[in-house]
Amino acid sequence: MKLILIKYGELTTKSGNRNIFINMLYNNIKKALENYNVKITKNRVRMFVETEDNIDEIVNILKNIFGIHSIVVATKVNTNTEEIETNALQIAKSTSFKTFKVETSRADKNFPISSMEFSKRIGSLLLKNIKDIKVDVHNPEYLLEIEIREDYTYIYHKEIEGAGGYPVGVAGRGLLMLSGGIDSPVSGYLAMKRGIKIECVYFESPPHTSEMAKNKVKHLVECLTKYEPSITLHVVKFTDIQEAIYKNIDPTYMITIMRRMMYRIATKLMEKNSCLCLVNGESVGQVASQTLTSMKVINSVTNVPVIRPVACLDKLEIIDIARKIGTYDISILPYEDCCTIFLPKHPVINPNIDKAINFEETFDYEKLITVAVENTETIEITNKEKEFDI
Repeated sequence: MKLILIKYGELTTKSGNRNIFINMLYNNIKKALENYNVKITKNRVRMFVETEDNIDEIVNILKNIFGIHSIVVATKVNTNTEEIETNALQIAKSTSFKTFKVETSRADKNFPISSMEFSKRIGSLLLKNIKDIKVDVHNPEYLLEIEIREDYTYIYHKEIEGAGGYPVGVAGRGLLMLSGGIDSPVSGYLAMKRGIKIECVYFESPPHTSEMAKNKVKHLVECLTKYEPSITLHVVKFTDIQEAIYKNIDPTYMITIMRRMMYRIATKLMEKNSCLCLVNGESVGQVASQTLTSMKVINSVTNVPVIRPVACLDKLEIIDIARKIGTYDISILPYEDCCTIFLPKHPVINPNIDKAINFEETFDYEKLITVAVENTETIEITNKEKEFDI
């Protein structure tokens, strides 16, 4: 019988908490495969998905689930020598190769033949029955793996790389400050890889920003649902705050004050929605608001943890990840977000916190923030959404 065998990888290092991680992974896989007829079973070292549905489709879904180290499509047979040999030969004959190696792991120590001896036995069987092949234990073209367990044995020859990391949700919930740019979706992806279940907040400034810019962000969230089937997006109307900043603040400090307002709003939304941290796409030194001095002044308005997954990556590294996860081509679409529409020619790169506070005292920002939070639009985006009109 064909089945999918899932290997945990990093989860196995979690000794006392291993069951928590495995159960979260199990629930995430069950949710991701809810439209398929599958039977999912688990133990401390493996998870198994049995199905009569399209194996390739299911594997493609599993490849994007964090917490999975690798995936193999295996043949499940009874643990007896004759049945293992028959199926091993049949599997090997289905593939063309010149050099090979057999690796056996014997979890069932009652099986009468040692792992090494059984590998030699299967290797001899292949050499006798398949023409023009030879053994290469160092760099084989074909690796046949056999896992011997008490009730069943699993035979496979191709291991597919998984997404790695921790299961989404095992680390709690975080709020991603999502713009329409390249960096923040990558940060969301990397946060999810460490087990953080993300919600997103996007700041729009109609009529200065367009509906197409908003749909662009929705599409970015929809891309991230490959890794978490449903993600909540909070859309904040930022127009009144941004216009107040434009009217009252020295142009060189406009970006600094704007970011401080965003942090205040994001903190309130984070607390309102039981998130444990903020996540953003800041990369050290990339723009004026991301110098260490700027980060310190901007970050001072909140005392919650702020996670910056791409802080020490250069732009090309971030772009490589964006291409890999499918967000790059969306991020470069030419629709301005609220961070760029009032961008001054010479923003301050080393702001002074006392100056920032004095500038903020020129308008009643607390009232504007309260209104913005109360009128936030919340959207649930799933991986079943059609493409948004951008």
